[in-house]
Amino acid sequence: MDSRIPYDDYPVVFLPAYENPPAWIPPHERVHHPDYNNELTQFLPRTITLKKPPGAQLGFNIRGGKASQLGIFISKVIPDSDAHRAGLQEGDQVLAVNDVDFQDIEHSKIIIAKRSGLCTRVAAHSPSCGLNQ
Repeated sequence: MDSRIPYDDYPVVFLPAYENPPAWIPPHERVHHPDYNNELTQFLPRTITLKKPPGAQLGFNIRGGKASQLGIFISKVIPDSDAHRAGLQEGDQVLAVNDVDFQDIEHSKIIIAKRSGLCTRVAAHSPSCGLNQ
């Protein structure tokens, strides 16, 4: 007995129309070409300084830590907070706070560091910067 499916029983699939790839642009012409983003500073870590009065909130929440093995990320920035006005964004990775490396730190130690001190210097990096724009 033949176990093959008859040709007429296969589903019909419609593919989108073919689109030609963009024209190749020589590297020396890409610097000033509007289709190329040559602004690399948006991918570099930036330092954000937040001043925290006693009893006040910094205006952001974090997720992650050593247990998750993913690093520390900003999960929420409260609108019109000091963190929002300073440029902190949801999805930013916190690399360091007050010169303390946050790339391999426990979440509980971060909360203590976040609550103490009058001035917080956050070195942040946006891994998805430029992808959604």
